Amino acid sequence: MSVAEPRKIVLFRHAKADWPQVTDHERPLAERGRKDAPVAGRKLADLGIPFDLALCSTATRTRETWKLAVQEFPHRPKTVYEERIYDASPGELIAVLNEVPDDVRSVLLIGHNPGVHGLADVLTGAAEDDAHERMRRRGFPAAAYAVLTFTGSWKDVEPGVATLTEYWAPSE
Repeated sequence: MSVAEPRKIVLFRHAKADWPQVTDHERPLAERGRKDAPVAGRKLADLGIPFDLALCSTATRTRETWKLAVQEFPHRPKTVYEERIYDASPGELIAVLNEVPDDVRSVLLIGHNPGVHGLADVLTGAAEDDAHERMRRRGFPAAAYAVLTFTGSWKDVEPGVATLTEYWAPSE
C-alpha cells in the first residue's frame, strides 16, 4: 500500500466496566457493558471499514469488549493484545501507532480513558460535520468510538495530523 493512500484510525473505548474487588486491570464488564459492546460492534461493522489490525489493551474489560464487538464484524482482523495501551497517555498511544507496519491501512485501537479521548482530541486537526463538537459535548463515554483519517506513514502519526470523520457514543 502506498503511504499516499488514506488510512483510518478508529479509537474505541471499552464498554461499561464493573467495580468488583479486583485490581483495576482485572475489572470485568458490567451488565450494561455486555449489552453496549455488541451494539458498538454493529455500528463499527456498519461503517464498512475493512480493519487490517486491532490493537487491544490487555485489561479484562477491553478484551471482553473486543470479544463481544468483533462478533458483529463480517471478518475478524488480526488482533494484537498490547500491554502499553492500558493506562496510556495520548503520547504513549501515538508511540504504539507509530510502530504499525505501513502495509496496514486501517487500525482499531481498543483502550481506556482518559488516553483514548485525549488521543482523539490531539490527533484531530480538522473535523467533518459536527463530529468534534459532539465529541466535546458528550466526552468519550464507555463504548464510544471516533474515526480519524490521515495520509502518510504510521510513523507520521502526530498531533493534528488527522481528520475526525465519525463519532458515536451509546445513549445513556
